[in-house]
Amino acid sequence: MYNVLIVEDHALIRFGLKTAFESKNFINEIYEASTGEEAINMIKNHNIDAVIMDLGLPSMNGIEATKEIKTINNKIKVIILTSHNSEEEVLDSIKAGANAYCSKDINPDRLADTVLSVIEGAIWFDPKISDFVLNALSSESKKQSYDFDEDYNLTDREKEVLDYICEGLNNGEISKILDVSVNTVKVHVSSIIQKLGVEDRTQVVVKAFKHLKK
Repeated sequence: MYNVLIVEDHALIRFGLKTAFESKNFINEIYEASTGEEAINMIKNHNIDAVIMDLGLPSMNGIEATKEIKTINNKIKVIILTSHNSEEEVLDSIKAGANAYCSKDINPDRLADTVLSVIEGAIWFDPKISDFVLNALSSESKKQSYDFDEDYNLTDREKEVLDYICEGLNNGEISKILDVSVNTVKVHVSSIIQKLGVEDRTQVVVKAFKHLKK
């Protein structure tokens, strides 16, 4: 069972989230904070597994709080829950270390499923923003190279395909460049997704983005 911290400055929303999570069998304790500063104190004084983070907080915003939380303990999973879906905020959240980005109109049960999957290692981004996340990260990734310290056992060809995925190319475009069949590219993409422990191409790019050389 896991401990979850809800960081939200609106009491009614906090209450609704707490109520939705209290019935979930993977929840141990639910903590609450109304500001980023309170969230930091909670992290320092309690064993927190996941944080549900609003972006529009007073004083220290959710991105700044996420960055600080990750500095204190990078193993804590941060799930952004917000009505803000601008490209800049999504990218800044990823750079800060967020593991998921959800719109506030998400179904409560879907949110709970997302939190559990993220705690267990998944990366999740709202399908409504996945296209521009992919495009934005692809643009950013072209400027830098990756530093995969962890051993994902990617073959040289898979690393090559990964580079093209991160450049925003589809399977057909990759197959033409590599002079192989589309089915062969699909096999490589499926293997990359499996080895990186993600669910789709967007999550592949997000994970690669997190491993960009600084």
